[in-house]
Amino acid sequence: MQKRIFLTGSVAAIALAFGGLYTPAAVAAASTPFKVGLILPMTGPFASTGRQIDSAAKVYMAEHGDVVDGRKIELILKDDGGVAANSKRIAQELIVNDKVDVIAGFGLTPIALAVAPLATQSKTPMVVMAAQTESITKASPYLVRTSGTIPQVTAGIALWAAHNNIKKVVTLVPDYAPGYESETAFKKYFGSSGGQIVSEIRVPMRNPDFAPFLQKVLDEKPDGLFVMLPSGPGAALLKQYGQRGLEKAGIRLFGHGAITDDDNLNEAGDASLGVITSDYYSTAHPSEMNKKFVAAYSKVDTTHRPNFFGVAGYDGMHVIYAALKATKGKGGGDALLAGMKGLSFESPRGPVTLDPKTRDFIQNIYLRKVEKVNGALYNVEFDVIKNVDASGGTR
Repeated sequence: MQKRIFLTGSVAAIALAFGGLYTPAAVAAASTPFKVGLILPMTGPFASTGRQIDSAAKVYMAEHGDVVDGRKIELILKDDGGVAANSKRIAQELIVNDKVDVIAGFGLTPIALAVAPLATQSKTPMVVMAAQTESITKASPYLVRTSGTIPQVTAGIALWAAHNNIKKVVTLVPDYAPGYESETAFKKYFGSSGGQIVSEIRVPMRNPDFAPFLQKVLDEKPDGLFVMLPSGPGAALLKQYGQRGLEKAGIRLFGHGAITDDDNLNEAGDASLGVITSDYYSTAHPSEMNKKFVAAYSKVDTTHRPNFFGVAGYDGMHVIYAALKATKGKGGGDALLAGMKGLSFESPRGPVTLDPKTRDFIQNIYLRKVEKVNGALYNVEFDVIKNVDASGGTR
């Protein structure tokens, strides 16, 4: 009895000492870890996406610690292999069994769409750090995204092509939803400026042999070839572009930033030199904050440099930390979501704002050219379109 009275009195004393901030419920919350379930493809054809986000999340936690307003952050990494059925099962286990406060990651569009209903049902904030199909955020009111959208990234390169004497273009995209969305966005922004699409090519999503498709492009004799591919196969396409003689034929290659992915750009060799892309991030982004991020990342992943998914993982952790801080460590699905909406901060990619309506970043899109710097290939920024929203328009 005396022990019970003492404990009750101690809690009351703490509450009084801190102006009522530490109520018994708050003390209980502070003693419970804040759990983040990170669902990523750590194996399979999209493992580079998982490695990038996981490494960047570790960088953020190393820099900012693992305690926010008295809550210890616990990161629970799960490998879905890039398979949507696995992702849904894992998400359910994390929400029901592990009682995570946030789920995050999601390397591909089908994965994010498979998990979104669970986020809605459980009122669990879902931070998408990779998948870029624009409509994803409509799948759940609890979903926010810290990467970018296909139209947002594509608009920049379409406008560049339209203003650089490129009149006739062949588009080459993967045969799945993000590919179609990129194709549509390119046609919208390129076509509105008077450009002509002479042929539309769709390739298998997994391990395509680009040779026959590039031969078709060569036969069409366009001014340029627009390409969008998922992260990974861009190096193979760049090599075959050089081998097939498209550059010698005067067919310029340009596209969505994933084709010159910083994670594997140097595997493409000199065939990638001069390729123009647009994206929201480059390892070579010249800000001091990014230089520190790249240096810190290199200590976690000693064989690769951060790419656009890496910085999205880093910023995703920032959004989660900031939301928890906004709730004074209490958490809660609706309160965390409110803390995320409208959040503005400086990222290694530049300034970002999480649009409270679309729950996507309003951010800069950079035009980049592949150049050799100190013997290595980089996407060197040469222009910027500021404050681009999820649809590709500017604010």
